[in-house]
Amino acid sequence: MKKQFRKWAGMAASSLSVAALLVGCSASSNEPGNDAPEATNGAIAMGFAGLDIDIWNDILALMEEEAAEAGYELLSSDPQWDVQKQVSDWEAWVQRGDVKAIMGFPVQSDAMVPVTTRAVEAGVPVLAYGTLWDGALEGTMFDPYEDGYMVGTAAAKWINENKAEESTVPVALIADKTSDLGNGRVQGIQDALRELAPQAKVQELPGISREDGNSAAKSHLIAVPETSVWIGNNNDNALGAYQSLLDSGVAKDDGNYWIGAPDATNETLDVISIPNSIWRGGFILPAAPIAESNVKLLIAAAEGREVVANTVPLTPVDASNANEFYVD
Repeated sequence: MKKQFRKWAGMAASSLSVAALLVGCSASSNEPGNDAPEATNGAIAMGFAGLDIDIWNDILALMEEEAAEAGYELLSSDPQWDVQKQVSDWEAWVQRGDVKAIMGFPVQSDAMVPVTTRAVEAGVPVLAYGTLWDGALEGTMFDPYEDGYMVGTAAAKWINENKAEESTVPVALIADKTSDLGNGRVQGIQDALRELAPQAKVQELPGISREDGNSAAKSHLIAVPETSVWIGNNNDNALGAYQSLLDSGVAKDDGNYWIGAPDATNETLDVISIPNSIWRGGFILPAAPIAESNVKLLIAAAEGREVVANTVPLTPVDASNANEFYVD
């Protein structure tokens, strides 16, 4: 296995490699690169809800290489959070005839049940990524509530150590609640803060992407400028809030601020590594082991072998161990 798959890493693809991946891994076709091993075993497909989430692009780039080494073609698509487009993409995969297994993170779980049923009836097993729905097998799974509780616990600890004399501490939670995964993380964060730092006054700000997080944070800073604790339930919306704070004049090492979120990437690791960085709550779902898990489970399903679910936990990351999670 190549070096990057031995490292628990957050980010693998440059914008160029991601663009190449999107060209090659469409819903209808996927031509391997000139130097890629020939796909002799058919195709496997990975269907994320959209490709505006950095870590999903990283995972796809790593999966493509891993699948090619095993003799499989990797298919993917970008439904851009449009459930009908995602259903249509999956239908196209089933109709190709050479797709041996599908794994996915649905835009809307219940909407994927009919196409999942048709896939299984056609002999194409469907595996869940992160969240389970009827007809799908458990694949690479997460415990979103426990992950959220871990992030909320870190924020509560900092509040208790640094804001103990304040009766009320405003907390901004950039909350993507469009999926079971997002909802579970938000609930875990909320519960941890309620139980461990009751002085925290949490306000949820909706947002999935970096742009959403940036916009929500700008508005919130006008309404509640004293907010010093910022939590994202994904890396992208937190990065948007982080940039908004910097734009407002907050220093990268201001000791009065705490930012935290799961799903750290190389970019976030750079921020975390800044001395006394305000990004104090770093957590990572390393892309490399997730990609490896996805491909192994897809191939097991494709070859008719038993599929044993793999649950991947968050890993805390700070300046002392950030270098362990980069990919060269």
